Amino acid sequence: MKNIVFFANNNIGSGLSGGDRIFIEFLKNWQSKSKITLFACQETINLCKKYQVKNINIVSNKNKINKENHFKLSSLIKHNLTRSHQSIKTLLQNKKIILEADYLYSVSDFYPDFIPALIAKRINPKVKWIAGYYLFAPNPLSKDSPYKGKHFIKGFIYWLMQIPSYQIIKHFADIIFVTSKPDVEKFKNKKVLIIQGGVDTTPSEKYLKQKNNLNKKIYDGVFIGRLHHQKGVLVLIDIWKKVTKTLPLAKLAIIGDGELRNQLNKKIAKLKLQKNIKLLGFLDGQKKYDIFKQSKIVVHPATYDSGGMAAAEAMAWGLPGVSFNLEALKTYYPKGMIKVKCFDLDSYSDNIIKLLNNTKEYKHLSDDARQLILDKWDWSKKSTEVYKQFTNIK
Repeated sequence: MKNIVFFANNNIGSGLSGGDRIFIEFLKNWQSKSKITLFACQETINLCKKYQVKNINIVSNKNKINKENHFKLSSLIKHNLTRSHQSIKTLLQNKKIILEADYLYSVSDFYPDFIPALIAKRINPKVKWIAGYYLFAPNPLSKDSPYKGKHFIKGFIYWLMQIPSYQIIKHFADIIFVTSKPDVEKFKNKKVLIIQGGVDTTPSEKYLKQKNNLNKKIYDGVFIGRLHHQKGVLVLIDIWKKVTKTLPLAKLAIIGDGELRNQLNKKIAKLKLQKNIKLLGFLDGQKKYDIFKQSKIVVHPATYDSGGMAAAEAMAWGLPGVSFNLEALKTYYPKGMIKVKCFDLDSYSDNIIKLLNNTKEYKHLSDDARQLILDKWDWSKKSTEVYKQFTNIK
């Protein structure tokens, strides 16, 4: 039985990121195959309790819950410094666990996760370090960077902080987990596995055996994800305004929370879309599933992404998708999702309208979406496949 140590010290308790979902599912699915120890902050421990992760050894770094504004630049810098210090201190107090480990898994490229893994690798050079690197920060000067205007400084610092993490992981990690094929090229001559992500398909299976009347559904579209510039949520409001010019009663549900919530509210009011768009906040479990049941399509307007797992959750319920034609999405969603020319808002809205009005096209894309998730995204299959892949690497 393999002995695996997870490092998850960075979590700030704000929703559930794609990286969070990945390591939670790995914890749940690998515990029958391995002895697992989790070095974690209190927010991560709370997350494990919420998602019923049991029978693993947890080593807490004894941090205080971070109640500061997570979206302020000063708070994020302070968070990285204090959490890194706490996680290193906890690691050094538990060297025996590291010396007995076969694998280390740093669940993100943030400093509180990868720095302890680097030190642990130095303590036990024979251990294999698996580094999760799920999103590359865009160059702040590039035209497709979502960090514009007053957000430029935050984007610049995020990009700057990734330079050392990338170089360290590239040189010292044994295996690297990425989420999309284009990122493999960034780690040449390394053992790289494409994780992509997964979906629990069990809740949707029973529902989809029933006959569902599209005309009775409340929401014409649903968005799920962080309310962040990378996810294109502000652009989505402009798109939906265009949709309502043809379909005045079209309704959109937005599931998620984040730094742009206030801006979204203001923009919705400015464009007089209060009756057309509903902000639902962060939802998970049955509450999230209930919204999927009442929605027709999923919109994924990310302007910069490594892939995007959230849309797949909705597609499991038979919701076809519409997205921009980002490079990463070509391998993530080869079918079940219409991809429009990048950042062409007219084309995006036209395809939403077309999908809502064309029953035959809708049915075809809906079936493709569901089949793609069953074939490629089932968490149980995905976790087992990843486990076999990394344990067979010599």
